[in-house]
Amino acid sequence: MSLDLSDQIVLVTGASRGIGRAIAQQCAAAGATVAVHYGQSADAAADVAVRCGPTAQPFQADLTALDATEALVAQVLRAYGRLDALVLNAGVARSMPLAAPTEAWAADWNDTMHVNLRAPELLCRAALPHFQAQGHGRIVGIASRAAFRGDVPDYMAYAASKAGLVALMRSLARGFGSDGIKAFTVAPGFVRTDMAQAFIDQFGEGIVRDDLSLNELTEPEDVAPLVAFLLSGGADHATGTTIDINAGSYVH
Repeated sequence: MSLDLSDQIVLVTGASRGIGRAIAQQCAAAGATVAVHYGQSADAAADVAVRCGPTAQPFQADLTALDATEALVAQVLRAYGRLDALVLNAGVARSMPLAAPTEAWAADWNDTMHVNLRAPELLCRAALPHFQAQGHGRIVGIASRAAFRGDVPDYMAYAASKAGLVALMRSLARGFGSDGIKAFTVAPGFVRTDMAQAFIDQFGEGIVRDDLSLNELTEPEDVAPLVAFLLSGGADHATGTTIDINAGSYVH
């Protein structure tokens, strides 16, 4: 089966590295025009844009900031004139020990919720009127295994934010399907990224590998083809669903 996204403009958040980078490049390989969002890594985003072809452009937005988040979709629409798909990949996972000072705990909780949940809600809110006007749109939220089984205590905020993202995608699928809008959730387990490495450095590689039923850690390139397939329209009647990619470490 050959995926053809040549008629699509796709915004991928957090596309300068990790899963987002792999998704951006997979979509571009299928013919999509990719809007490469980044927060701080301008050079890395520029490199991804080059790899995604001459129509790709990098777009900067700090997803911890309300105004910058709200403006991102408008930036893409000004550049391309339309938007067909939104991949909500950007995320943060911060270790938050219970013994941390209240002010530090609250700041980390707020930033986690803003990037992982509030920013997706704001981006969807900005994109929905455009999707409704053109009669179609697809949204893929990159959640986590932690949304369903929880996480270790230091990462409770991360798990809670990703659970909220799952509920957001399901609500969009139910509420806007009649407008031609489809929404899906992809829930990876541990994926070999900088974010996962920070967790491994803290808790040890055993906590990751001992859970897996496969012999190798999931790579970003294992996640990207599924996202491209969902954007292709080949699974539109699965709107609202969650698809796990966790090497058999959690089956629900």
